[in-house]
Amino acid sequence: MDLKTIIQTIDQIADEKGINPERVIEAIENSLAAAYRREYLDKGANVRAVLNKKTGEVAFIRVKEVVDNTTVRMDIDEEVGETEGSAEDEEKLPRFNPERHILIDDAKREKNDAQVGDELETILPAQTDFGRIAAQNAKQVILQNLREAERESISEEFKDKEGKVVSGIVQRFERGNVYVDLGRTTGVMFANESIPGEHYRVGERLRFYIVAVQREIKGPGTGIVLSRSHPNFVSELFAMEIPEIADGIVEIKAIVREPGSRTKIAVSSNVEEIDPVGSCVGQRGTRIMAISNELGQEKIDVVEWNDDPEELIANALSPAKVRSVEIKGNKEAKVLVADDQLSLAIGRGGQNVRLAAKLTNLKIDVRSQSRPDEKLAGGVADVENEAQSKAIADEDVIVKTKTENEEEVLEKTENKKSKKDAGD
Repeated sequence: MDLKTIIQTIDQIADEKGINPERVIEAIENSLAAAYRREYLDKGANVRAVLNKKTGEVAFIRVKEVVDNTTVRMDIDEEVGETEGSAEDEEKLPRFNPERHILIDDAKREKNDAQVGDELETILPAQTDFGRIAAQNAKQVILQNLREAERESISEEFKDKEGKVVSGIVQRFERGNVYVDLGRTTGVMFANESIPGEHYRVGERLRFYIVAVQREIKGPGTGIVLSRSHPNFVSELFAMEIPEIADGIVEIKAIVREPGSRTKIAVSSNVEEIDPVGSCVGQRGTRIMAISNELGQEKIDVVEWNDDPEELIANALSPAKVRSVEIKGNKEAKVLVADDQLSLAIGRGGQNVRLAAKLTNLKIDVRSQSRPDEKLAGGVADVENEAQSKAIADEDVIVKTKTENEEEVLEKTENKKSKKDAGD
């Protein structure tokens, strides 16, 4: 094993993997210690390898922990006459292992001031000739440590980006999920996180919202969960496209969304001279158009936030013009609009009033000004019912995902069985 050559490439390996060079050295030392233990010592021995980065030489050190009969369980002390309680106490202690432990009396012969809990180090004979199996194991340890270090590095890098928007290239599709190349790693956008009706092409560059960064157990990338349907995706796009929001002059108070169809966002200004709605829309609608284009022409309603619930409801039902709003008990509002504004206030399939109810967190009942006692089809939107429907829908998605995973496992098992039968 040419360690000098390996040392020369450590910086290159660390740069390619995006990890600290010290982690590469640590991986090499762990692999050498494992190889030494397998080839020349008992498997229970505790061996440490120290690599000299200048000379390429390796020192092997055997480490033993100083113990006594209160910290380890000695087999010779087990007698038939022991009480049940003492036996249970001893079972909690580790068994004495001469390969890893040294008794306090023996330790003091080597080091006068040795105490229980200390570690005694003994220099082992230098070895560079390892068997084939030990060398293979060393290689596996190096690769395993490098993969672990790379996963930790990626996790730390993207942990700071959780809740932010990143750019990625569509890589492949698998069982309705979209895998996205994010540069150093691959993220996954599950089917329920994509915009309904939006079609993706391999090689297409898009923006995605990072929902969560999870620690991966195996395989690259699946720990980065992406979304294009999350409401906060729109919020982050506003912050990226509109300087007033990025600077905190204009603030997003609430946002509701039906992905692929319509979004309502309520904004307010912290400076009296700044029009929050005008800032978001931009001159001739250029700013809002850029965001809408990123969302596949999704319609976006920007309304002004107001602490007065009546004013807020009137704004939330935009583009309809409201004649009057009456707040009743139990978070319910009765809204009257002119007959020619009913279709705008209710929206297609009740979408406009439904989003307005979510935005204001109130039950809204839209009625005609000429027929105030008549309830209209689709004119009532209740936030609680919407929340219950969403919970049921989410539960269905979880059950469906679980079933799909079980089917996938069963399919893989059947394929393995078929290959085995064909081989026989």
